[in-house]
Amino acid sequence: MDDIAYSEMKRHLPQIEHRYGDRVRILADIAALTMLSRLGSPDSRQPDVNRILRRCYERLIMAVVNEVFPRQQARVPTRMEAVTPGTTWNGPIIDPTTPVVLVGLARAGTLPAYQGFDLLHDLCDASGLRVDHVAMQRRTDAAGQVIGTDIGGSKFGGGVQDAIVMLPDPMGATGSSMCDAIDLVKSLSGTPRAIVALHLIITPEYVRRVHGAHPECHIFALRLDRGTSSAEALARVPGEDPSETGCNEVHYIVPGAGGVGELINNSYA
Repeated sequence: MDDIAYSEMKRHLPQIEHRYGDRVRILADIAALTMLSRLGSPDSRQPDVNRILRRCYERLIMAVVNEVFPRQQARVPTRMEAVTPGTTWNGPIIDPTTPVVLVGLARAGTLPAYQGFDLLHDLCDASGLRVDHVAMQRRTDAAGQVIGTDIGGSKFGGGVQDAIVMLPDPMGATGSSMCDAIDLVKSLSGTPRAIVALHLIITPEYVRRVHGAHPECHIFALRLDRGTSSAEALARVPGEDPSETGCNEVHYIVPGAGGVGELINNSYA
């Protein structure tokens, strides 16, 4: 039976208004904002931190699935076939043959990458899912400002032809690490279907940096922080004022959530 209710499933994600372009999605999600407020609280500790992180990334990954993943029409027999022969559910589903590569950016992005790997097994064929790894950390000068990225090593399990490459990294502050990670992805064999960065929080500087170097990259975030902007910039729609900023003098996000990599790993080195 074909139901007209599912004949056309539009891609429409609730977002805040902004001027960063159609490849930036900042979710308008009150549940996610509530969880982030708890994650950023000084009272948050393990094991609460990783539980909240998992739930936040579930919302992000599902948003990417709804917006970016290819779809197909399916005819799926149900258990009602036993009593009503010929019973099928007909409608759109995610194309299960979609290859997906999750890149764990150590250390903060490793856990979200595995969370995505686990979640996507309920949507895609296991043979097309893969987790790769990049060990990196911010390089700072004597004043503590970020001047680049130190890459300690990487482990990629193959090419990226037609794959959706997902790079989860909770805090998108300056964009330096993400740009270097995307450079590594682009050095692999094949052309990906899409490159997607997934963040809990991003800043205007991050968007400018990443889209300046990789304009094709999709950016998904639960929150935009502009806490070091002027009152005039904060009064304008995000992306309208080129002076808006969200990083402090040592390139941590304001208001942000603190060192999320340290919190995730319970290691403060």
